[in-house]
Amino acid sequence: MLRAHTKLIRNIARTSAMKQTVLCVILLSMPVRSAVSPHPVRSFPAAQTPPLAQDVQVRAALEWLQNNILSINETQARLTEVPAPSFHEAKRAEALKKYFEAAGLLVETDKVGNVIGTLTPATAANGQSEAILVSAHLDTVFPADTDTRVRHEGSRMIAPGISDNGTGLAALIALANSIHAARIRPRYTILFAANVGEEGEGNLRGMRALIEAYHSRLKAVIVLDGSSIDHVTTKALASRRLEATITGPGGHSWSDFGMANPINALVRASVRFINTKVPMAPRTTFNLGQIEGGTSVNSIPHEAHLKVDIRSESEDELGRLESALRDCVAAGVRDEMESARDRSKGKLEWKVELLGKRPGGELDAASPVLAALRAADEFIGNQSRTERSSTDANIPLSEGIDAISIGAGGSGGGAHSLQEWYEPAGRERGLKRALLTLLGVSGLAQEIPR
Repeated sequence: MLRAHTKLIRNIARTSAMKQTVLCVILLSMPVRSAVSPHPVRSFPAAQTPPLAQDVQVRAALEWLQNNILSINETQARLTEVPAPSFHEAKRAEALKKYFEAAGLLVETDKVGNVIGTLTPATAANGQSEAILVSAHLDTVFPADTDTRVRHEGSRMIAPGISDNGTGLAALIALANSIHAARIRPRYTILFAANVGEEGEGNLRGMRALIEAYHSRLKAVIVLDGSSIDHVTTKALASRRLEATITGPGGHSWSDFGMANPINALVRASVRFINTKVPMAPRTTFNLGQIEGGTSVNSIPHEAHLKVDIRSESEDELGRLESALRDCVAAGVRDEMESARDRSKGKLEWKVELLGKRPGGELDAASPVLAALRAADEFIGNQSRTERSSTDANIPLSEGIDAISIGAGGSGGGAHSLQEWYEPAGRERGLKRALLTLLGVSGLAQEIPR
């Protein structure tokens, strides 16, 4: 019995040794791989290790956002009720200035009306030469006489401009307040900007001025626009806004019947243009957004105007569409003149003017600002897709500056309508996402001495 037991132990030992030998052969035959990733990963500054969200001051800022949602909602409502049509943002800008000052920022208003609050590093180690710009646009698409009073349906807030961009402005102030409350000083200067001229014919004039002023200092730009956190704009959609104008002598609808009519010519031109074929890829669109002209129903107008928005993923397609519009307007005028019974009283003139041009651009997939956003998404348990859109980020992206546009949390709908709404549920996730993205690229310096 003892011999059998000893033999069994020896067999097990031999089997185990054989398995170890085979395992060694397999391991030795495998190709050797470097422990270093073949693609270098851009790391955060040393000040952000351990992870940013574990920093005591950052946690305090995150908690401030969590605990002040009601106040942030109230701020959004108050700002929304201050009218701010493009080119007439001064009253809302003055309100932002006071909020920025209360958040401990050094505040100034530039020549175009942008309100800029500066948060400087705790030390001059970087000479304050590099900066992060975080912005939200002040203006809305609504005329000054629009009723902007906020009404409530349950937790939902309803008013023109409440989401676009009341959400972004409230978030901009909240970020400044949370950083101030947590006594955070960034490694790089942070520029908080409430900018003018994002909508319509504003032609991104506020952002253009900011990039012109700070171009050489900017490491990254973060635009807060709207509410959704399910996407991040990393590609700038190029667009052009054009106005066609047709003029003529004008006259009486009865006694001058048969005279060439600018509105008739504009209608002929419009019918031609809307039949223009555009490709699905690269995606290209056009919109006849505004038609004006005439003085009364019984008058032949002396002038008519058509405003057109064209957008495309391709600059070539934009150029083709602009040329098509000009050709259609010329043809509409020609057709109307040929149809006129009486050409002796004058002819029609036409022109097409460029009202605004938004350039295209694209963020490098390895950009630190995108890495910071992905880290923030991971922290809040969010997944977001990249997309192409037309925002203030168009300008820095076209200049080769790292830039993204993101929503600030909650949900909204009915943008650019009188029934626009905002629902703040989940707002804290968007605010935390924005804060961690901002601090992820600005870095952290030492705490302010108490």
